Amino acid sequence: MHSITAALENLLGFLSDDMPEAPGSRIFDTSFPLNDAFDPLSWLCSQTQFPQFYWQHRNGHEEVAALGAVRQFTSLTQANAFLLQDQPTLRIWGLNAFEPENGQLFLPRLEWRRDAGKATLRLTLSSDVSLQEDARQASKFLTTLLPSRTLPTLSGELKGERHFPDHAGWVGLIDAATDTIASGALDKVVLARATDLRFATPLHAGAMMAASRRVNLNCYHFLMAFGAQSAFLGSTPERLWRRQGTQLKTEALAGTVASHPDEKQARHFADWLMHDDKNQRENLLVVEDICQRLQQDVNALEVLPPQVIRLRKVQHLRRCILAELKKPDDTRCLSQLQPTAAVAGLPREQARRFIENHEPFVREWYAGSAGYLSLAQSEFCVALRSAKVTGEVARLYAGAGIVRGSDPEQEWQEITQKAAGLRSLLLSE
Repeated sequence: MHSITAALENLLGFLSDDMPEAPGSRIFDTSFPLNDAFDPLSWLCSQTQFPQFYWQHRNGHEEVAALGAVRQFTSLTQANAFLLQDQPTLRIWGLNAFEPENGQLFLPRLEWRRDAGKATLRLTLSSDVSLQEDARQASKFLTTLLPSRTLPTLSGELKGERHFPDHAGWVGLIDAATDTIASGALDKVVLARATDLRFATPLHAGAMMAASRRVNLNCYHFLMAFGAQSAFLGSTPERLWRRQGTQLKTEALAGTVASHPDEKQARHFADWLMHDDKNQRENLLVVEDICQRLQQDVNALEVLPPQVIRLRKVQHLRRCILAELKKPDDTRCLSQLQPTAAVAGLPREQARRFIENHEPFVREWYAGSAGYLSLAQSEFCVALRSAKVTGEVARLYAGAGIVRGSDPEQEWQEITQKAAGLRSLLLSE
C-alpha cells in the first residue's frame, strides 16, 4: 500500500472518534515513511481543492505540501492574532504582498511535511462553533482526494512576449531614478520589469515549479496555487527572516554579477563582485538599513563577513545578520524588514512612493514574501525570481538596485540575467 493511502486511512480513523459540539482546534499527526517515490509536489498538484502551497527550504532539509484552508487570513497581522489565541502548535502558510499589510495566508486542512529524514501528514480541525461539524467536513475532504499523477512536461508554443517597461521605457525610468538620487531625495531605489510570455495553451504552474526545482539550486522554492488557472511561484535565494523563539536570522542580499558554467570563470566574476565598489556600496546600504530598523527591537545584533552566493545564472553578494529579539513578534518582524532596501530602496518610504508612481505595473506578490509562521518559529523568503501564472500567460519579474552612477544598459542586462532563471525553463533558446 502506498504511504499516502495508509496515512490518509489513519487520519480517517482519528475522525471516527466523537468530537465535541464546541469550538476549538485539534491536530492529528500520522507518520509518513520516506521509502517510496512519493513526490509531494506532484501529489499536491493532482488535487482539485485550493488553496495549495508548496515549499522547499533552500538547504533542502524541509519540504511542505499544504492543501485546503481551515481558516484564511488577509494579512500576517490577522494570522498572528489568531495564533496568539493559545494556538502553540499550528503553522500558517502563504504569501505577503510587496505592500506587507496585504497577504494571503491559510491554516491548511492537510499538511505533508518532511523535516530532515522524518515526514508526517497532519490533519487540522478548527472551528468557532463546532468541532464535530468540522470533523464531518474534514472527513468529506479526505474522501475526495485523488491519487498522485505525474506532472506534465513543461512545453508550449510562445505566441508573444512583452516587457513592462520596454527598453526605451526602462532607460527613461533609470534616468528619472538617477536624477532623483542626484537631487538627494533618494539614496537608492530598486526598479523592476515585468515580462508577459503568452503561450498557445494554458501553462501548468506545478510543472514550472518542478522544472525550476531541478535546476535552480540553493534556492527556496515556493508555489501558491489560488485556483486551477492561477498561481504565483518562484525560486529565490534570499531569506527575509527566520525566527526560532527570540533568535532571528536575516540577511542583506544585494550586488549581482553573472555566473558561468566554467568554475574558473565563475570564480573570476565572484572575485570581481567582492571588490566592486558599486556592488559593495549597494549591499552595505541594505545592511545599514536592516540594522537601524531592528535596533529598537533587539538585545544584540551581529553582522557576519560578506559571501558570494553562486546560482545558476547569477551570483550575489550576501551578508548574514544575527539578532536576539526582545520578544518574539512576527508582525513586528514583517513591518520592520519588508520591504528591505534590497527590493525597495532607501529611504524606504520615499523609494516605495517612487516605485508606485513610476513602475508601469503593480508588483502584487512580487518582492513580497512566502513562508510560514507559528508561535514557536517562523520563516519567510523574499519572493524574487518569481512568476505569476494566469491561464496561458506567465508574468516574470526581475529587479535591479539603482544607485548613483547606475547605467541603464548594464541594469537591463542584469534584470535579463535574473529573469533567465525561469524564462529558460519555458523557452528553448
